[in-house]
Amino acid sequence: MKSPQAVQTGPGPGIASHNTIHVQARVDHGAFVLDVSVRLPARGVTAVFGPSGCGKTTLLRAVAGLERPAPGHVAVGNDVWQDDAQGIWRPTHRRELGMVFQDAALFEHLSVQANLDFGRKRVPARQHRIALAQAIALLGIGHLLARSPRQLSGGERQRVAIARALATSPRVLLMDEPLASLDAARKAELLPWFERLTRELDIPVLYVTHALDEVARLADHLLLLHDGAVRGQGAASALLSDLGIAQHHGDNAGAILEGQVTQLDASDGLMTIAFAGGQLSCVPHASRYRHAEGAPLRLRILARDVSLALTRASDTSILNILPVTVRDTVDDGPAQLLVAVDAGGQRLLARVTRRSARALQITAGQALYAQIKSVAILD
Repeated sequence: MKSPQAVQTGPGPGIASHNTIHVQARVDHGAFVLDVSVRLPARGVTAVFGPSGCGKTTLLRAVAGLERPAPGHVAVGNDVWQDDAQGIWRPTHRRELGMVFQDAALFEHLSVQANLDFGRKRVPARQHRIALAQAIALLGIGHLLARSPRQLSGGERQRVAIARALATSPRVLLMDEPLASLDAARKAELLPWFERLTRELDIPVLYVTHALDEVARLADHLLLLHDGAVRGQGAASALLSDLGIAQHHGDNAGAILEGQVTQLDASDGLMTIAFAGGQLSCVPHASRYRHAEGAPLRLRILARDVSLALTRASDTSILNILPVTVRDTVDDGPAQLLVAVDAGGQRLLARVTRRSARALQITAGQALYAQIKSVAILD
């Protein structure tokens, strides 16, 4: 990924300091230097995203106290973990955090239950905010308690590792590429548990990844790093559809829409989803038929799956055609443009050739129709 232009790097309007995770850190490894100062929302999932070697894990280690920035300041809300100006340094074992690595790092000689108990015993009873039974239920591992880690699949190991981290009743959960070592099938198995976890527990998550699909599916907020510096942060849906960012994502460039199920049509096997800019029809996952109308959904629409037209076509197999307004364009290689369009206040991206852009005379403010060939349900 090339270096994008910097976009907003503040915490955003309306975020008070007591509702933020404040990290000011300079870590000098000689050939590489991490130098950041950010305030992140102390709720929801913040994805720390960027190419390999950009400083994602170093930032997470600084928050955890596994690296000591010099200078540094780390605070979760009003709880200060490091402040060099005041001579404050709290070691890792005294920081109320849970951490999950690429490797589940379970104790192989202990059962699943014993692994969970180990995490639980680290915290005095008066500080328990999450019941162990709750963590077990949230991650669906009750049937695994008597097993050895060697008897678990990769996805099961990671679910146990997350439950063990939750057993410490953390103020913040740190995840360092927890899906990176899993194949596609195990990754698909684990993602729904992540979503349930983030919906039902009011614990902020810092989630390191270089996988754009994980950002699109899980993140509320996005922190973009490049070469040890912050290149942008903001709501994930806004940042991913920012042209200055999206043009560096190649075929993965796209937008996230927040919608709501309005109809399940069993006869055609389609689900209708309403959002601010209209409605979309798509083929749901089989499990989606269990959801009542009104259920919220997150959708991802790739720029390569959106074409633009001057008039609304009627003789087409494409089901989803929306009226949109052109906002801006940006070069996307020698022959193409990325076009940002507004659909009822939500942004979509379309990739078109320069020839097509000239033929349609695409300009900012122009009314067009977006023809959407594919919609991915991120839930």
